[in-house]
Amino acid sequence: QVRLEESGGGLVQAGGSLRLSCAASGRTFSSYTMGWFRQAPGKEREFVAAITWDGEVTKYSDAVKGRFTISRERGANTVHLEMNSLKPEDTAIYYCTPASIITLEPQWSDFWGQGTQVTVSS
Repeated sequence: QVRLEESGGGLVQAGGSLRLSCAASGRTFSSYTMGWFRQAPGKEREFVAAITWDGEVTKYSDAVKGRFTISRERGANTVHLEMNSLKPEDTAIYYCTPASIITLEPQWSDFWGQGTQVTVSS
């Protein structure tokens, strides 16, 4: 069974940091662009960051640029999201999935893990 598992979320004060991880199992996604997306209560899921298979190209939403860093080890089946200077508006469930570095959209609309909750208190 192919699965994505996100971890590393939690409760943090504004200005704090968290490091999220995404591990894939059941198949390798080492040749895919991977993306992080988030969904806040009452809002649609939105793009956060993406990284190409070789780590050479990264893209970020304007909301997180300069504060978040996406990374991966070439050939590894894990992706990370380092989140610094967190704000209350970053509160959401965070998901990873294969994505397009061009459109910044998920590769498949129905392939998601359980996500990991990030809550930032003011």
